[in-house]
Amino acid sequence: MSDAPAPSSDPPVIPERTARVDAIVARARVLVEDAGWEALSTRILADDLGIRAPSLYKHLSGKEELRTLLLTDAFIEIGTRCWEAVRSAAVEGEESAVGALLTEYRSSASGSAELYRLATTGPLDRSALPPGLEEWAGTPFFEATGDPVRAQALWAAAHGLAILEVDGRFPPGSDLDAAWQALAHAFEVG
Repeated sequence: MSDAPAPSSDPPVIPERTARVDAIVARARVLVEDAGWEALSTRILADDLGIRAPSLYKHLSGKEELRTLLLTDAFIEIGTRCWEAVRSAAVEGEESAVGALLTEYRSSASGSAELYRLATTGPLDRSALPPGLEEWAGTPFFEATGDPVRAQALWAAAHGLAILEVDGRFPPGSDLDAAWQALAHAFEVG
C-alpha cells in the first residue's frame, strides 16, 4: 500500500480572470460551439461583442491566449465531470467506476462538441496551460483503472469513440450505446 496521499479531485489553482475576460471567453465559446474554432477570428468576436477588434487586445494578447482560456475551461469541465463520476461510483460501492466515467466523458464530448474537439485534437501547448491541469483532468482514468498504461489506453479508446460520434462518422444504425458498454466492459477492473 502506498503512503502517497490520494490525488485530489479539486482542480489545480487557475489564474483569476477579470469579469470582462470572462465575458469575452464566454462569448467566444458560444461562437466556437456554433461554427468551430477555425471559423473564429478576433474581428468576428469583437463584432459580436459590439466593440472594435483592437479593443480585445486590452484584455487578451491574441487568439492563442483566447484558445488557452477555452482549453482551460474545457479541461476543468471535463475533468470535474469525470472526477465526480469516479467519486460517486466509489461512494455508491460500484465494482468499477469505468462505466460511470465513460458515461460522463461521452456526455461532455457530445454536450460541447466543438469545445471537446478544440481540447482533444491537434497540437497542445502544455506550457500555456495552468500547471497540473492536464494531469488533473486525466487522473480519473487512472482512478478508474488503477494502472497508468490502462488509463492511457482507456482514454485513447474513449476519445476515439467520442470524436467519431461527435463527427458523425459511425455508419447509420450503429449501436453506439453498445459500443460504449463494450468499452467499459473491456476495461473493468475485477
